[in-house]
Amino acid sequence: MTHPTIHPERRRALQLLGITAFSWALASRYAHAQSAAVQGPELLRIGYQKSAVNLVILKQQGVLEKRFPGTRISWLEFPAGPQLLEALSVGSLEFGLTGDSPPVFAQAAGKDQLYVGAEPPKPDSSALLVLNDSPLRKLPDLKGRRIAVQKGSSAHYLLVRAVERAGLQWADIQPVYLTPADARAAFERKSVDAWAIWDPFYAATELAIGPRVLATGRDLASSNNSFYLAARPFVQAHPQVLRVLFEELSRADRLAQEARKDAIKLIADFSGLDAGVVSLFIQRRPSSPVGLLLPATVADQQRVADAFFKLGLIPKPVNVADIVWRPAAPALT
Repeated sequence: MTHPTIHPERRRALQLLGITAFSWALASRYAHAQSAAVQGPELLRIGYQKSAVNLVILKQQGVLEKRFPGTRISWLEFPAGPQLLEALSVGSLEFGLTGDSPPVFAQAAGKDQLYVGAEPPKPDSSALLVLNDSPLRKLPDLKGRRIAVQKGSSAHYLLVRAVERAGLQWADIQPVYLTPADARAAFERKSVDAWAIWDPFYAATELAIGPRVLATGRDLASSNNSFYLAARPFVQAHPQVLRVLFEELSRADRLAQEARKDAIKLIADFSGLDAGVVSLFIQRRPSSPVGLLLPATVADQQRVADAFFKLGLIPKPVNVADIVWRPAAPALT
């Protein structure tokens, strides 16, 4: 009997998903066993972006308000991860989701935060774009060009990888640090030559003006991991609340996978994005249950941190593992 051949990259992805699912299963089992005893904080402020599918679904369904009826839950939207983590660092948030680069910049700046959870990689959800009539055809053509990017965002690391893959030095390009909204305006009026961006901004631009994709995260071996971060006092005081959050976030992800039309409507209603845009960016998003950070994920994030330090983009080296939450193993019954 013959067995189908599984491509090594797909095998690795399946292994990571399997380990993440196992990690989640332990947390889920604990959360179900303890849910009756979980007391929420008086206030829970959650930071999110339009790309935060699981969080947006929870917000739209009012799930956490039902799980924690005695808690005042506040939802705060941010244009990108750096702004979200700045709010976390000054005590304006307890919990939020960002891409890979924002926590590295925050840790290098001495901000106090903890990685508490992660979703599987989304390498197809970010891209380096050029306009259709651009003379740029391959990565080495980036030399001397102006490239829009949100500083400290996941797209920042995507651009680092693009420069490396092109065989260029960071000084060979001209990064133009702009928020996604300002970057798109600059891109369309040709004030910049390229744009490093993530979904749903990527999907919205793709459908609106049909740019060319110079490279995606997959092309550049950029995992584009998503991380849940929390304020240290909140983690120390309410570890059981985090477990309930993981449970509900993973349940929201199942909705995104199994009831795609319902999920698209929830996200479109919240974001104001066209349903076609939401559909496109969710198609590029793999199943994303939430689990604790795995050693492989920490190692991947350390590579991100080391790359930024090597280029002098952060002021000092950081050890990612120093701020990864390691909860005490619960007694399972």
